[in-house]
Amino acid sequence: MELNGRPVSTGELAGLALYGYGHFTTMLVTDLRVRGLDLHAERLSRDCRTLFGTELDLPRVRELVRRAARTHPSPRVVRVTVYDPDLDLGRPAARALPQILVTTRPAPDPTAPPRPLRLVTRPFTRDLPQVKGTGLFGSIRQRRTAQLDGYDDALFTGPDGRVSEGPTWNIGFLDGGGLVWPQAPCLPGVTAQLVERAAVDLGVPVSTRPIAAAACTRMAGAFTTNATTGVRPVTAIDGVHLPRSVLVDRLAEAYAALPGQPL
Repeated sequence: MELNGRPVSTGELAGLALYGYGHFTTMLVTDLRVRGLDLHAERLSRDCRTLFGTELDLPRVRELVRRAARTHPSPRVVRVTVYDPDLDLGRPAARALPQILVTTRPAPDPTAPPRPLRLVTRPFTRDLPQVKGTGLFGSIRQRRTAQLDGYDDALFTGPDGRVSEGPTWNIGFLDGGGLVWPQAPCLPGVTAQLVERAAVDLGVPVSTRPIAAAACTRMAGAFTTNATTGVRPVTAIDGVHLPRSVLVDRLAEAYAALPGQPL
């Protein structure tokens, strides 16, 4: 764990731990290459302007990610968190000086396919859904309660009853004719964007439309997308079994075959 390329002190982490005001992106680094690196950079830049009103030094970010990745075996999950250690809780609108925190963790075994998910719908909307914010209390609480009820994870629904996203992933559906993304407030995920590109290359029609919670259990298949686990099939929603689609496997293979961009 390093802040601006040096060991971080507990005092410098206090504001992030106590207030949770910041944003991040998580990427899978393999041989110093990242799928969708340009999209991760766009996210960091966009979210920094939204939360702090300033530009982020993206070349410095890449340098710090390279530094962290080189010190561990490949592949490695690297998270870049942007926050201001000197944030004043009483005056958060004061001029911010956001800093770059880089942390790493082991990557999942690339030879082991991710286990299918059993989801349960839960009414929940993240604060500022388009930003990948560090305040994960609500999302983790929904995941925890879903698991306590015997499911693997929660699928969020809005006040209108339409499905949106999960705690740390996007969801895609198959309707027999192609790939359908739910039209709802949610994070524009990097992996979801890459999967959409792969679908277009495969000639698979792609659309976005509102999907009610009751309707999603009648789809021809579903999957989640996340930078760490890639494409993960969904086997059931609210206890209703979903068919396993060959198209999900094709999309997973096409995504895995995408070349990473060099750091």
